Amino acid sequence: MIKTYDGRRVVIPNSDIYTDSVTVNTAYDTRRSEYDIGIGCNDDWDNARDLMVKACASIDGVVSDPAPETIPVALGDFANIVRLRLWTTSDRSSEIHIFGEVLQTVYKELDQNGIDMPYPTQVHLFHDQTEETDGDRATQCEGWPATGNDPKPRRIADALAKQGS
Repeated sequence: MIKTYDGRRVVIPNSDIYTDSVTVNTAYDTRRSEYDIGIGCNDDWDNARDLMVKACASIDGVVSDPAPETIPVALGDFANIVRLRLWTTSDRSSEIHIFGEVLQTVYKELDQNGIDMPYPTQVHLFHDQTEETDGDRATQCEGWPATGNDPKPRRIADALAKQGS
């Protein structure tokens, strides 16, 4: 039986103990955490990474050896992803509270230094489909005239009146 950090009891059958691995997060004095942080595609990677490490290292409870580090891990759809890795004491209470403090401090540091932390956005274009060329794929591309000579839009009321006549 194991008591979890949030006060629950977990019963692991003996057959699992003998055949499967069991992860013990508090077996050692320190434990590594990591978090992926997106920075703007036009931001300076080296500057952003340096700011993250310095902000992380300034938090009480973050272990200095091994020191916090950052690793570029992805060129994302809307952000470049940097993985921040840090070590804390292994007990869950310290790990979760220190980690929260690190995230808040890193966010503030990046924001104060003009590093963009983008989030996914979408743009929806609505087309009223009342131009003379609507439905004519030879002169239109994905809802917009392909020639660059946009026809003058008609009023919807006029289009409906024309349709009714």
